[in-house]
Amino acid sequence: MGELCRRLTDAPGSLRLGERGQRLIESITAELRTGRDPGELDDAFDELEEELLAAGYSAGLGSYRSTPTPVTPGYQRLPVAGGHHPPLHVLACPGGHCGRVEAPGDDAPHPGCRIFGQPLRTVPLR
Repeated sequence: MGELCRRLTDAPGSLRLGERGQRLIESITAELRTGRDPGELDDAFDELEEELLAAGYSAGLGSYRSTPTPVTPGYQRLPVAGGHHPPLHVLACPGGHCGRVEAPGDDAPHPGCRIFGQPLRTVPLR
């Protein structure tokens, strides 16, 4: 799910799929928005991956489905000389549904989740 979200975040129209691929994306995102568990959509994700591979996206949807990530990942404290540092954070899936994590940009607006239509949430690194 995280890789699909990342692919949908690219420049609008940059994901070039046929009509079947677009219908799969619409169907998958609609189901996820209603609260359906991503595991229940494995067949649809498999079909979408086949469409991506056929369209020349060599990585398909990646290996995210074979190595699930925890909903709330834990982070270790970073070692810092003197013990003081500015607070650090990352941007993560707004609902904790996938393992998408991005570094925040300096002045750029937070990227959004194209599946749930919400901005990525700020997660402090501890």
